[in-house]
Amino acid sequence: MQTMAFAGGMLLVPHNTAVAQKTLPPINDPLFRDPVADPSAIPRFVNELPTPSRIDVGKKSAHTICMGATTQDLLGGGLGLTTPVWGYGPAGQRATYPGPTLVANSHEPARVHWLNRLPFQHLLPVDTTLHWAFADTDHTISDDGVPGVVHLHGGHIDPDSDGHPDAWYTRTGVRGPLFRQTRYTYDNTQEAATLWYHDHALGITRLNVYAGLAGFYLLRDQQERNMLHNRQLPSPRHEVELALQDRMFYPDGRLAYPDQPADAPDWPGGASVQPEFFGQVILVNGKAWPYLSVEPRQYRLRLLNGSNSRFYRLSVDGDWPFPVTQIGTDGGFLLTPQQLDGPLIISPGERVDVVADFRGLRGESFIVTNDAPTPFPDGAPVAAPADEILQIRVDRPRSSAPEPQLPSRLRPEPFDVAAPPARVRQLLLFEGTDEYGRLRPQLGTVDKGALLWSEETTENPVCDTTEVWEVFNTTPDTHPIHLHLVQFQVLGRAPFTATQNPQTGALSDIQVGALQPPDPTEDGPKDTVRMRPGEVTRIKACFDKKGVYVWHCHILEHEDHEMMRNFEVKT
Repeated sequence: MQTMAFAGGMLLVPHNTAVAQKTLPPINDPLFRDPVADPSAIPRFVNELPTPSRIDVGKKSAHTICMGATTQDLLGGGLGLTTPVWGYGPAGQRATYPGPTLVANSHEPARVHWLNRLPFQHLLPVDTTLHWAFADTDHTISDDGVPGVVHLHGGHIDPDSDGHPDAWYTRTGVRGPLFRQTRYTYDNTQEAATLWYHDHALGITRLNVYAGLAGFYLLRDQQERNMLHNRQLPSPRHEVELALQDRMFYPDGRLAYPDQPADAPDWPGGASVQPEFFGQVILVNGKAWPYLSVEPRQYRLRLLNGSNSRFYRLSVDGDWPFPVTQIGTDGGFLLTPQQLDGPLIISPGERVDVVADFRGLRGESFIVTNDAPTPFPDGAPVAAPADEILQIRVDRPRSSAPEPQLPSRLRPEPFDVAAPPARVRQLLLFEGTDEYGRLRPQLGTVDKGALLWSEETTENPVCDTTEVWEVFNTTPDTHPIHLHLVQFQVLGRAPFTATQNPQTGALSDIQVGALQPPDPTEDGPKDTVRMRPGEVTRIKACFDKKGVYVWHCHILEHEDHEMMRNFEVKT
């Protein structure tokens, strides 16, 4: 949707304007016991996009950052409502959602002391039937506090600083079985990239992230600095982080997350994990449907899909009325810039680095839209108002800073995991049911079938060797699969047919079609990749640090309900 931004000096906003009120109109939703706020009553495009604060984590020996409770105006629009959330903030300062953007330099270690100051009550309903942090213990949140642990998503990290889901800890000192320390070292032994940090506590990641525990981590290197110096990239002044997340609210402004029990005859009561969850209120950097004011020039936009389950297929009503060029993937730059000729797909956990060119568009505005089905790719069409994300207003005076000219090559050589594979593994994505009859997504191997989190580790690469993982998706949905530790190369995808054991999920009589190369926009370092239904996705990675890590689906409801497995890098 394109709208002219100015008429007679007045801004025309094509949606409802703010009306001062104490509560929002309620509606009934079958996922919630109590009525929730009507998403269509929340004003759109009247709040300016928030800019996260930035902390240079390379400037001193260590930084102390707390995870804790705060309140923020997420809805804005003059409603007068504030929302209790959780966030991150430097010790002695107020926590924020999203957390501050941490900026680091490649090959310069950053040290962060992560303090858990989360309260003794969760903001959201906890499903204790899952395998979660306090399962099979006498610990409770009311006695010991909320478990938390920070994972730097996309980081090349030693295991004791990785934020393993079983390395959780509470403010009272209760610790998970793989806890080692709260003082993390990030060696940053990787190239420039848009990383992010978020909570990863076992069985409640979906809740802790939904409550607000997430933030950007921007890593810079000499190659990027050279391009900035040579005016081949927009300057940091014209660089914007955009974290996309979907939420629901109660009429008084509190966060709402499903709390209805599953429809099972022996359900023990209480909250129930959902197969997926799709909120109808879209937040960008923690604000509902904001607007971004820009100059008529090129901007670098660092996009993060921080949603629990929602995929985004972004465009301006199916097209791009201004040039949008992708320059980077999760873990670094593409070889060459790729101008988008259609919508941009970004799955939970993925990051995309783009340059948007607003030259010649002074006085215009654009609404970035989303038409990704839920679940993706063959679910229900996205419904209003979640089909709109962000308004871009080209209404700022153009500064004197020179315009960049994107180079023909963004990196010296193509990203290539060159070493021959020591092993090719055949792995599995599967959907079954749990003891309560709920959908339970799982990982596994082709020969053993679906496996639980607690079962023996089956992926045990030898340190400093390269492996190819062939992952067969036997489910009806696309899963964003994330590996800790590594940035991998996407080799391609192929359709397959097989005979599947209905009880175990194991495959036999596999027939694989022609391998299709990755999309050019995936031709860079990746740590999260979309694995489409009915296809085998091939990735290649070098496992070069010893220890226990995890691989999992980054649909957070999936990883919390068994779609996560350990892998151990051994000598």
